[in-house]
Amino acid sequence: MPEAAPLSISVDRSDPATPVISVGGDLAYSTAAPLRAEVDRLLAGRPAVLVLDFGGLNFLDSTGLSVIVHAWREGQQIGTAIALRAVPRFLATILDMTGVTGLLDRPPADGRSASRSAASA
Repeated sequence: MPEAAPLSISVDRSDPATPVISVGGDLAYSTAAPLRAEVDRLLAGRPAVLVLDFGGLNFLDSTGLSVIVHAWREGQQIGTAIALRAVPRFLATILDMTGVTGLLDRPPADGRSASRSAASA
């Protein structure tokens, strides 16, 4: 089994209510922990929306998918919407096939409405 390419993560906090995590490389079992930790750290600040920008993503496995679901679940509990941006076609297909797209379309539990930026590349 080939080793996963490194994962790159950068965070744009220019709008504290809507931080953006840009993700590049392979989001896989061996690389997912730093992204999950960053998601948790940013959600602790209870932003209105947390944006995950996947414009640089090359690969995603089930562990990577679980990080997206984790972000959604934690966001639901605190009223933060999770929005995806620059979604590559392969990721959009995975999200649709697994039903995660439907989860992401649900408003946060506290009823705050937030604009979704789920776009496909």
